[in-house]
Amino acid sequence: MANENDGTAKDKRTNDILLGPLERPALQFFAKHMPAWVNSDMLTVLGLLGSVLAGFAYAMVGRGEIKGNIWLFVASLGFIINWFGDSLDGTLARYRHHERPNYGYYTDHAIDGITSLILFAGIGLAGIARFDISMIALSGWLLLMIQVYLKTHVTGTFEMTSIGIGPTEVRLIAIILNTTLFFTGIGGYLFTPTIQGQEFGLTIGSLIVALLTILFLAYYIYQVISTGVVLAAQDEARLLKRKQKEAEKAEKEKLKVEKKTRQRLQKELQKARNSEKKKK
Repeated sequence: MANENDGTAKDKRTNDILLGPLERPALQFFAKHMPAWVNSDMLTVLGLLGSVLAGFAYAMVGRGEIKGNIWLFVASLGFIINWFGDSLDGTLARYRHHERPNYGYYTDHAIDGITSLILFAGIGLAGIARFDISMIALSGWLLLMIQVYLKTHVTGTFEMTSIGIGPTEVRLIAIILNTTLFFTGIGGYLFTPTIQGQEFGLTIGSLIVALLTILFLAYYIYQVISTGVVLAAQDEARLLKRKQKEAEKAEKEKLKVEKKTRQRLQKELQKARNSEKKKK
């Protein structure tokens, strides 16, 4: 999710989302026509309020039947508000040349954690998926976020997307799912396995969120391994280069010592010869 620079002052960012050709011109248009009294901090707060609205709407969905529940559209509205505030705050700051990269990077991702908690908890409270499964999915999502921030720190590149999928696409997917659920609901339990004497009912929503959790964890492991391999190779190359420099430095010191030793021996030999000449 985007803020004033989506990276610290020394970081560069990559943002090759699928909807980028549509989103970037739209954000530039909104930034150009934004009233002067609106600043990026206001938009950041608006984005947070949008996620709160989505979470509250999901909780209200859980108080009734999912099919035909108007709160699903309210949740979608929350996603739209969240996109508008969270995506536009950084664009507006850059358009007005009022970038605060370190502040923006910190506050944006601190709020992202709160937003993620609200939305995943909302999915559980809505009954779209079991609450415990939603919380496990949240853990997997937070692992991915941590991985992105760690990778940004060690590589200096902030990757906003994975295989072309970014926050904007995720919001759009959520809106499509909300619309689908409004017209179809989620149906009954697909199966109800018994675990330790208790029935563990799984709806299609729970199954989808569980599968997403597996994908989150699999992608996290893939990123950790692939990034670790690249960083290990880079560190090995730097270590080899450093050892070569140290070896060259040691060799120069050795030659320097040998040269001084030869010069000292030559001086002593010359002194001895001069002494012998004086005796004769």
